[in-house]
Amino acid sequence: MGVAGKKEKKSFVTIFLNSVERVGNVLPHPALLFGIFAVTILLFSGLFAWMGTTASHPTTGEEIQVINLLSVEGLRRILIEMVKNFTSFAPMGIVVVAMLGIGLAEKSDLIGALIRKLVLAAPKSLLTFVIIFAGIMSNVASSVGYVLLVPLGGIIFLVAKRHPLVGMSAAFAGVSGGFSANLIIGTIDPLLAGLTEEASHIVDKAYTVNPLSNYYFMVVSTFMVALVGTWVTEKIIAPRFGEYKGEVSEEETKLEALSKTEKKGVRWVSIVSLIFLGLMAWGLIPSNGFLRGADGGLLTSPLLKGVVAVLFLWAGACGIVYGMITGKYKDSKDIMGAMGEAAKSLGPYLVLVFFAAQFVAYFNWSNLGLVMAVNGANAIRALDLSVIPLMLMFAFFCGMINLVMGSASAKWALLAPIFVPMFMMLGYSPELTQVVYRIGDSATNIVSPMMSFFALIIVYFQKYDEKAGIGTIISTMLPYSIVFMISWMILLAIWLLTGLPLGPTGVLHYAM
Repeated sequence: MGVAGKKEKKSFVTIFLNSVERVGNVLPHPALLFGIFAVTILLFSGLFAWMGTTASHPTTGEEIQVINLLSVEGLRRILIEMVKNFTSFAPMGIVVVAMLGIGLAEKSDLIGALIRKLVLAAPKSLLTFVIIFAGIMSNVASSVGYVLLVPLGGIIFLVAKRHPLVGMSAAFAGVSGGFSANLIIGTIDPLLAGLTEEASHIVDKAYTVNPLSNYYFMVVSTFMVALVGTWVTEKIIAPRFGEYKGEVSEEETKLEALSKTEKKGVRWVSIVSLIFLGLMAWGLIPSNGFLRGADGGLLTSPLLKGVVAVLFLWAGACGIVYGMITGKYKDSKDIMGAMGEAAKSLGPYLVLVFFAAQFVAYFNWSNLGLVMAVNGANAIRALDLSVIPLMLMFAFFCGMINLVMGSASAKWALLAPIFVPMFMMLGYSPELTQVVYRIGDSATNIVSPMMSFFALIIVYFQKYDEKAGIGTIISTMLPYSIVFMISWMILLAIWLLTGLPLGPTGVLHYAM
C-alpha cells in the first residue's frame, strides 16, 4: 500500500514545520510588515545617530555618519518624497510592463495549450522529465503552473496507470522548486533585478542590473532541476507511493488533445516567434546592425537593456494572434480587457511595493544600509571565508528565511538592501548575490507552508487521498528540497571555480 493508505505519523520534521507554519501565520501581511520595517528604520536612524555610529568608506576613507530621519529635515523629506519613492521604485514599472504582455498570452489560453502540447507529445519513458520541465517553463506566466499543471500531472499519471500523487509531486517540484530557473525571461527576472539594482545604489549610484544578468546560470539550472527532479521522483517518491488503489472514473482519465483551432493558433504563434527571432538576428548579427549598442557591441545592445520591452511585445503579439484565431479575443475590447485583468492581479503587489519603497528609501537616506554594509563586510572579512563557503552559507540562510516568509519579492526587498551592498564591499557582484538568493528561495519553496499556493496543493492531493494534509505534502516534497539544494550548491561551486559569467551582463566580481 502507498503512503496515501497509511496513517500519517508526525515525524520530527513535520512537527518542526507545523511549528514554522504557526509562527508564520502570526506574522502580519507582508505589506504591513514593510510598513513596520520602515517605521523601525526611522527609530533606528534616530538611535544610532544619537549614539554617533559611523563607518569608514572602504575606498575614499570618508567617515559615514547615520542621518537622523526623526529630525525636522527628515520629516520634511518623508512627506515631500513619499510619492516619488513609490513611482520611481525600479521593480514596479518593469514588472507591470512584463505582466501586461504575459497577461495577454496567459488570458488567451496560449500558455495552457503549450503546456498540454508539450506533455501530450512526451514519450512515456520521458513523462516525468517532461512534466517537471513543463513546470519550470510555466513560471514564465506566474501562477499558471500551480493552477493548471499540478492537477494535470495527477491526471497524466492516472492515464499512464501510475499513482496520481507522484505525478502531482513531480509537477509541483518543477513549478515551485524550479521557480527561479527557466529558458525564457519571466516576470520574476525583472522583479528581482529591479530590487537588486535599488540595493546596489547604496554603494554605487550608477550600477545597473539587467533582467538577463542570471540567464546563463538559470538555463543550466533548468536542465539540472528537471534531471535531478526526475531522479528523485523515480527513485524515492514513486517507490514510496507504490500502486494507486483508488477508484478512477473514465472521465477522470481523459486528457484532451489540442483542437484543430488550438493547433492552428500554435502554428501561427510559431510563425510570429520566428519573425521576432529573424528581426533580432537582423539587428544583431551585422556589425552595423540596428539593434547593436552605440559602440557596436552586443552587451550594450538596446535588446539587452530593453529586454522587458521585448518580452512585452513578443508575449503580447503571440497572445493576441492565438486569442484571435481561437476566438478568445474577438476585438480590441477583449484584448484591452485581458490586459486589464492582468493588471488587476498586480493589485496586492502594488500595495506591497508602496511600503517596500518607503522602507528602501529610508534605509538609503539614513545611511544605515551603508554603515551596516561596511561593518558587516569587515566582520565577514575577519572570518577569512572564501567565496564558495560564504555563498553557500548565504543560500542556506535564504532557504531558512523562506520557511517563514513566502513572497519571493518581499523577502528580497528585505534582504537585498542588507546583503547586496555588504557583498559588494567584499568584491562580489550584486548579480552573484541575487543568484545565490534565488537558489535558497527556490529550493525550499516546496516545503514552505508560507508559500501562497501551499493550501491549494493540499486540496489537489486530497482529491486522491482524503487524509492528505500538511505532513503529507512536506514529507513528500522534502527529498526534492534537499536534493535541489545540494545539487544547486554543487553547481554554484563549479560556476565560481570556473569563473563563468552568470549572464550576458552578469559578472561575478565587483570592484569598488
